[in-house]
Amino acid sequence: MEQISERQEKVLNYLKEHNIPFSCYNHPEGKTIEEAKRWWKDDGSVHCKNLFFRNHKGNRHYLVCFNCDHDLAIHDLEHLLKESLVSKGLPSCGKLSFASPERMMRFLGLEPGSVSPFGLINDTDNHVHLFLDANLQQADTLSFHPNDCRGTVVISRHAFENYLSIVGNTYEYIKLY
Repeated sequence: MEQISERQEKVLNYLKEHNIPFSCYNHPEGKTIEEAKRWWKDDGSVHCKNLFFRNHKGNRHYLVCFNCDHDLAIHDLEHLLKESLVSKGLPSCGKLSFASPERMMRFLGLEPGSVSPFGLINDTDNHVHLFLDANLQQADTLSFHPNDCRGTVVISRHAFENYLSIVGNTYEYIKLY
């Protein structure tokens, strides 16, 4: 059995400490969706793609999660996020770009290829806003990397939403496609 990383162990311990049910399995590294698909089990979950963005000023950061079988044009995504934020009286995201590996490490404690909403555990200031595609609300179970691209956590949507309420970052469901 492969030894699990400290990042993965932190996620699994966090979930256990908060009585959040999940299952986890390890596999060879899968830094991209295409690589990871080779190792994912047919577990009935919706495997999620996770993208980390910054706004044009670099003072706001957004994590976007959606079904891995879909692609999103960044311009369309920008428009949807901007619309959602402004409708809630929040500052517009403006022009989006992918956050640098340094920003990813600073705000989520993660490296490229291991982005996951479980990185919010490391965002103790609750700086990052999470956008989840509204279609994920129809899923019974979701799966994400446990902050390490050599593992997959399978979690019910209800348990995942419980995790989000505990971790404390702002989040919302938004129709992305």
